[in-house]
Formats: sequence, structure tokens, C-alpha cells
Amino acid sequence: MAVAIKALNAKIRSNPTLDYFCSTHFWGPASNFGIPIAAVMDTQKDPDIISGKMTAALLLYSSTFMRYSLAVTPKNYLLFAMHFVNFGAQTTQGYRYLQYWNFGGREKSLEGMAKEGLSEAKKEGREIVADGKQMAKDVKDKVAK
Repeated sequence: MAVAIKALNAKIRSNPTLDYFCSTHFWGPASNFGIPIAAVMDTQKDPDIISGKMTAALLLYSSTFMRYSLAVTPKNYLLFAMHFVNFGAQTTQGYRYLQYWNFGGREKSLEGMAKEGLSEAKKEGREIVADGKQMAKDVKDKVAK
């Protein structure tokens, strides 16, 4: 059994493409690509849920390991790409966080929600008044009969 595994390993390692595909230089970044994918997807969510501390930590993490991915031998361009995408997404999240919490974005959002609520309340109030007038007319017609 050990001889068969050694032979399979030798076969894999003799092909450069399979050797790369079966290495940590491929599977490490491939498995970590969930982090930047989640960060990109989070750019569509409400900025109220963004954690400034976590965004800063991920920016530092990605910038550090972008450098590391080019410092190792052989250079790991897939790892670099993963951290580059994550750095871009976290930069976007950092901007959204600052815009929302420090530069008036939260106030604008709350103001918009208040105006929307007020217009809905006015609309419902008009509907209630119209229903009340209709009920009064129906009662008046029944009494007149």
C-alpha cells in the first residue's frame, strides 16, 4: 500500500500543474477566498453593521500578507490576489464605516427614514379619514331610510 501511495505521489510531483494544484500554495489561498468574497458581498448591506475594529484588523492582515506572499519563494501570486481583493473590499468597508458614523451618513439615513415614515403616516391618515367619511355616509343613508 505504501509503495502505491509513493508511486502516486511521485506521479503527481512529476507534473508541474498537478504539483501546484496539490500544494498549499494553491489550497491555502483557495480556501481563504471566502474572506474577500464575504467582504465584497457585505458592501451591499447596511453600513450600520460594519465593525470598524474588525475592518481595521482585516486591512492590516491583508496588507501584511500581500507583502508576505511576494516575499516567499516561490512567489505566491494566488495568495497575493486573494489579499489584494480583500484589501480592496475592506478599504471600501472602511470608507462606508467612516462615512456612516463620522461624516453624517447616519443622520442622513435616519432623516430619510423619518421622512418616509411621516409620508406613510399621512397616507394612512388620509385613508382612515376617507373610510370614516364613507362610514358616516353609510350610517346617514341607513338612518334616512
